[in-house]
Amino acid sequence: MKKITLTAIALASLINTCYAQKDKLDVRDKLMLGVKLGANYSNVYDAQGEAFVADPKIGLAGGAFLAIPIGKYIGVQPEILFSQKGFKATGRILGDNYTLTRTTSYIDVPLLFAFKPSEFLTILAGPQYSYLLNQKDEFKNATTSIAQEQEFLNDNVRKNTLCITGGVDVNIRHFVIGARAGWDVQNNSGNGTSTTPRYKNVWYQATIGYRFYNRK
Repeated sequence: MKKITLTAIALASLINTCYAQKDKLDVRDKLMLGVKLGANYSNVYDAQGEAFVADPKIGLAGGAFLAIPIGKYIGVQPEILFSQKGFKATGRILGDNYTLTRTTSYIDVPLLFAFKPSEFLTILAGPQYSYLLNQKDEFKNATTSIAQEQEFLNDNVRKNTLCITGGVDVNIRHFVIGARAGWDVQNNSGNGTSTTPRYKNVWYQATIGYRFYNRK
């Protein structure tokens, strides 16, 4: 009888330890600040331009996020990111062919709604504001003329763009592996009358991050 009692006590202690450990892993109701770094795989869609064909390119993505709980299962997650997008393209302008690699650097500010079905998974979606910091165009075709380059240089590019984005975060203690997809709602042309190709950005993003929180 004594052995049975001791066994029962040990089993109860083990179960209690497992639940306590699980509670330590579950931080869905805690305020968290994090940083992350990764890459974008970007291209364009809804493009308008004569013989315009675009291929994807890879760029840098990274920044900070704040996870704000609204209870255990839902919350909001604002982020601020440096995000490189762009494309590689061929097309025609001013009657001649061109080859172009465009790199656009943005400050992205997504405001994401978070659904947290488990301590290991967060599902996110929401609007995003993007501000264009810099645009770099590289012409590599030997037949590209100065007039064509000037046409791109003089283009009225939209600086402020509204987007939608969403994805998932996989949470492993302090580490976060994130995957996102995003689409511009507005095209890149500021006045809608540009002679260079008009398009909207689309991108897929993968990051790894670290989040800070109080275990107590």
